[in-house]
Amino acid sequence: MSAKSFIPIPPPAPIPEAGRVSAAELLEKYLEGSIDLICVMGPTASGKTRYAVNLAREINRLLKSGKDAAGAEIISADSRQIYMGMDIGTGKDLCEYGEIPVHLVDIVPAGERYNICRYQRDFSRVYKDCRERGAIPILCGGSGLYIEAVTKPEYKLDDNNAVELVFPRKTFYLATTVDRETRRARIDKRLDERFAEGMVEEVRGLINRGVDPEVLIRYGLEYKFITLHVLGQLDFPTMHRLLQTAIHQFAKRQMTWLRGMEKDGVEIHWVKP
Repeated sequence: MSAKSFIPIPPPAPIPEAGRVSAAELLEKYLEGSIDLICVMGPTASGKTRYAVNLAREINRLLKSGKDAAGAEIISADSRQIYMGMDIGTGKDLCEYGEIPVHLVDIVPAGERYNICRYQRDFSRVYKDCRERGAIPILCGGSGLYIEAVTKPEYKLDDNNAVELVFPRKTFYLATTVDRETRRARIDKRLDERFAEGMVEEVRGLINRGVDPEVLIRYGLEYKFITLHVLGQLDFPTMHRLLQTAIHQFAKRQMTWLRGMEKDGVEIHWVKP
């Protein structure tokens, strides 16, 4: 019997080297028309929301010198933060935004059917409004399909809606990056904090208010595993361990998607949060 050939496990892909992109540079590009959207991406727990908010604040500080614009505003590209009542599990952290307007958060009840076509329409409405008011839109999120659906011209709205959709054509992509050890530690710490904040109680409350548990399970990650716990199918330690592993795997898939964008020719500017 011949011995099976040994297939070594490839080493992890190297973490992208972070550079620096100044708010002044982005503002100049936007005002001169060479870009029409700033997009901040990154894996979960990489600090993309905080980066986007700080970027918006710095742009607004620069605009006070007399530039003719309404200021920077954030458009969420998170596929679960659209739902009302799903706050802790989705990490909305609305207090982080402060004075910076944020759009497409809490726009439909938990359990309501929502899809990419609806997101395209909602994004188009908000994006068009920002442009008409002279505001500078910053798209921020980790839902790759939502980001691609509104920043890649080849995406088409596949329904019978007759409303003309307005999408950006010159997106400037930024992505926050941290080393794997830091990201894993942040994920673990954040998960424990969210349990302490009442994440299990949040899910139990959604079920008690009539949200179908099967729908919550389809939302994935926190809502999947905590729903199974609330239903008595997983004890807490098992649920915690499975959820922790799933979030780490999700962050890895997000990084794979970002590197895939680069392979497809998209220029991504990697930054430290």
